[in-house]
Amino acid sequence: MKKMSFMLAAAVLMLSVAARAEEKTADDNLKVMSYNIRLGSANDGTNSWHMRYAATAEMIEDQKPDVFGVQEALDYQINFIQENFTDYKSVGVGRENGKKEGEHMSIFWNKKTVSIIKWGTFWLSETPEEPSMGWDAACKRTATWALMKCRKTGKKFYFVNTHLDHKGSEAQKNGLKLIVDRIDDINPEGYPMVLTGDFNITPDNPNLVELDSKMQSVRKVAEKTDSHDTFNGWGRGKGVIDYIYASGFSAYPEYQTVTKRYADRKFVSDHYPVCAVLVF
Repeated sequence: MKKMSFMLAAAVLMLSVAARAEEKTADDNLKVMSYNIRLGSANDGTNSWHMRYAATAEMIEDQKPDVFGVQEALDYQINFIQENFTDYKSVGVGRENGKKEGEHMSIFWNKKTVSIIKWGTFWLSETPEEPSMGWDAACKRTATWALMKCRKTGKKFYFVNTHLDHKGSEAQKNGLKLIVDRIDDINPEGYPMVLTGDFNITPDNPNLVELDSKMQSVRKVAEKTDSHDTFNGWGRGKGVIDYIYASGFSAYPEYQTVTKRYADRKFVSDHYPVCAVLVF
């Protein structure tokens, strides 16, 4: 009888330890997402913003990222997310004038799980501190960064979100180099770092070599991953051009290209959102 009681107590203790370990792991997890929302002013017929905003809302509700970066978002698209998800806050500026005009590369975070310490935006150009177009770019491009902190653990990390030019090869190369250099500059403490964005280049592009030497593409290193294209072009396009890069984390358990249907829509955007779970 005593032996059975001892075995029962030992089993209960092991379950308790396992539960605490699982809880700690959950606390150390950070779910991030990159989402090219497709600018709301585009004339996309049945895929125009007013036909698919409900799908975007349903996708965010389903995925529940702690932090996510959007590309191509106009001011009213930012406001739509903000108004429908009161647990989230955002930072970012319009690329045309550094205020509200033009596309935003905004960062959203769930204020219940993450807090923000400081943030900023710079332009991918020879004059990054002011609204400007760089090198051979077709339009102005920006990157938004934020120093953030997990509420449960107090662990700090940087999150950077960007959209590289879609035409200029020099703008892609130099814009990405500027981001890599800025990452080094803003993070002397060596905090974990996340970089999300639509890079407009495929994984075999040589412009990724320097970034690959400093950070890891979560799509490549995650324990559970996929090989889906991230650009769909409303069913007429293909290719991997959206990325989540990270450094300083202890594990990368999952990466996912979100191809699921929402609100009876085949596509939430002409890009699929990409998500990843990172462990501190």
